[in-house]
Amino acid sequence: MLAPGKVNLSLLVGAPRADGLHPLVSLVQPTALADTVTIEPHTRDEVVCPGVTGENLALHAIEAFRAATGWDGPPQRVTIVKRIPIAGGMAGGSSDAAATLKLLSDTSGLPIPPGLPARLGADVTVMVHATRALMTGAGEHVEPLPGTKPPLVVVPLDAALSAAAVYRAFDAHGTSRTPAELDEAAHRIRAGAHDPVNDLQAAAIRLCPEIGRALDALHEAGVEHPLVSGSGPTVFGVSDDPDAPARLRAAGYPRATSA
Repeated sequence: MLAPGKVNLSLLVGAPRADGLHPLVSLVQPTALADTVTIEPHTRDEVVCPGVTGENLALHAIEAFRAATGWDGPPQRVTIVKRIPIAGGMAGGSSDAAATLKLLSDTSGLPIPPGLPARLGADVTVMVHATRALMTGAGEHVEPLPGTKPPLVVVPLDAALSAAAVYRAFDAHGTSRTPAELDEAAHRIRAGAHDPVNDLQAAAIRLCPEIGRALDALHEAGVEHPLVSGSGPTVFGVSDDPDAPARLRAAGYPRATSA
């Protein structure tokens, strides 16, 4: 099963709620850049992800699915082949967890319990749908939206950013959107319009200045609306020029790709 990455075509962020989470309004678009996730019976539940060490959200997905459904089927091994940048702002880990839930549902014959994806993480909910969508609340409310996928150029950087660190930098230096601004943005997105803006972009650049240079490179390559994806550091833009990724690779971004 393919587990697509995502970009935020628009991301507006409010002040932290009482629970510490930030209300947001975002237009999310899956990408052709995707991991591959497979499942097979095994001697114990495990996740194998070559090249990646440490805790994996997909394993939490297995544990949470069993706990929520009571499924006591045979142990499963989930294997993930990564293409989405790790800690790159494209929800790769969340998409892998979402794909794991869907594979477990297929294997067990049981539906994914409502609310389970959100308990694993805000981006897991939208990646279960894996479609163009409006995210609101702290990301737990997902409304699939009509609309065609724009032609994207994605530039992963050789860096990683913690979303928590980016949000802390945003809280320290950024300007939060008011509830009225968030409501108006959601209304515009539902009506088919959006502003290509990411409120976390300045905070991400503050922590990783290479982002700013990559955004300049996208602009110089003729790519429209260069933006940081999520909390970064991956950047992207809109272009149907098949030569744009090659120009970016020649400019020092070897992982640039159409997506």
